[in-house]
Amino acid sequence: MATQFNSISEQLITFIQQQQMFFVGTADSDSRVNISPKGADTFRVLSPNRVVWLNLTGSGNETAAHLLNNNRITIMFCSFSGKPIILRLYGKARAIHPSDSDWPELSALFDENIGARQVFDVDVDLVQTSCGY
Repeated sequence: MATQFNSISEQLITFIQQQQMFFVGTADSDSRVNISPKGADTFRVLSPNRVVWLNLTGSGNETAAHLLNNNRITIMFCSFSGKPIILRLYGKARAIHPSDSDWPELSALFDENIGARQVFDVDVDLVQTSCGY
């Protein structure tokens, strides 16, 4: 059974920090839903209702394209060992590019990476957990 929260608790922040990968889901009004696996040390919780992640070059750039038309986003973490849990963060996101004024501050949260193309800044408005079985 799912449990919903208004923000990310300290316990869930600890869970997030222990995960090696996460998944990002987006769609615009005329597209298929895109779900992308993400990993490495590219995710930060800035506050109980704000997260960012460094997006690296890969097979496409659908997340950024979708956000131009519809800024809704879902980020999902799931445990692959230990206590089973699924954590979803729902919110609105914006892409920050190297040419944007926010780039120096937000990109500095991560190790330098030649493949960095955006930082996604997410305002989290709903947090949901479920058992993961």
